[in-house]
Amino acid sequence: MTAVHDDPHRGPVTFSIVVPMFNEEEALTALTARLRPTLDGCGEPYEVVAVDDGSTDATARLLADLRALWPQLRVVTLRRNSGHQAALTAGLHRARGSYVVSIDADLQDPPEVIPEMLALARADGLDIVYGVRADRSTDSVFKRRTAAAYYWLMRRLVGAHVPAQVGDFRLLSRAVVETLKTLPDQRQVYRLLIPWLGFPSGQITYRREERVAGATKYPVRKMVLLALDSVTAFSAAPLRLATAIGALALVVCFAFLVWTVTVYTMGRTLPGWTSLIITVLFFGAVQLFCLGMLGEYMARIYTAVQARPTYTVAHDTDEETS
Repeated sequence: MTAVHDDPHRGPVTFSIVVPMFNEEEALTALTARLRPTLDGCGEPYEVVAVDDGSTDATARLLADLRALWPQLRVVTLRRNSGHQAALTAGLHRARGSYVVSIDADLQDPPEVIPEMLALARADGLDIVYGVRADRSTDSVFKRRTAAAYYWLMRRLVGAHVPAQVGDFRLLSRAVVETLKTLPDQRQVYRLLIPWLGFPSGQITYRREERVAGATKYPVRKMVLLALDSVTAFSAAPLRLATAIGALALVVCFAFLVWTVTVYTMGRTLPGWTSLIITVLFFGAVQLFCLGMLGEYMARIYTAVQARPTYTVAHDTDEETS
């Protein structure tokens, strides 16, 4: 039988559900209507850690109202909007359960799958159970294509151990959570970091549903930033690419030099303004590209040296005194 994580203020908790939220007032009612019956049906003590990531709508007020009716609901409020991964980090670090499940509030990942994850983890002795999006027909063609390209690139750069079509809907054991808490508090990309840890894992497949309400919190700009963070955090390939481009530029430069000398010896030299401009632009672009790649890694080093926290907690209802 799985041990529960005890706390002197609220009693034992078998599993925690971490839900990062940013301006999710329209989705909260539907989320509660599906999540609470699912968790109550498990018949084990649990907590729901709702992390309010600096919402500017009525999310905070609605969470306070819900907590009065739902004793297992716990609200962690961040002082400012810190981003999805930072809010997820805050929830994981404060969750008390022996198992911790992370899920978004938009209900694209069905909470009804959580009992299956828990059962699989216990039956097979797994520390990680991934929710795999086997059917993404509800997503737009653009979303499906970009997601496929992202996972293809990550598997090529990071390794085949990265599961495809896996987001942030997963179950983690207490051992995994404690390991994550020991890592430096920098920008984490959990869909790559967690497989890298190497804990025993399994998968549960499901159909990805449409967002229940509100607008996506991952527009194209944030998707690009996530891909950039993923590449620079887990692979030195861009640096090697910059080196390869530099080597290619050297070959092109040498070939151009040979061509120039050949033309000169044949007495067919002409004013070379066009070729000169093209050459300058080409090598200028190569140099800027390589400097940009170096700059991305230097920025990460700069951020790590600063050692600033990725989030700050304003309030945690679990720390309220009676």
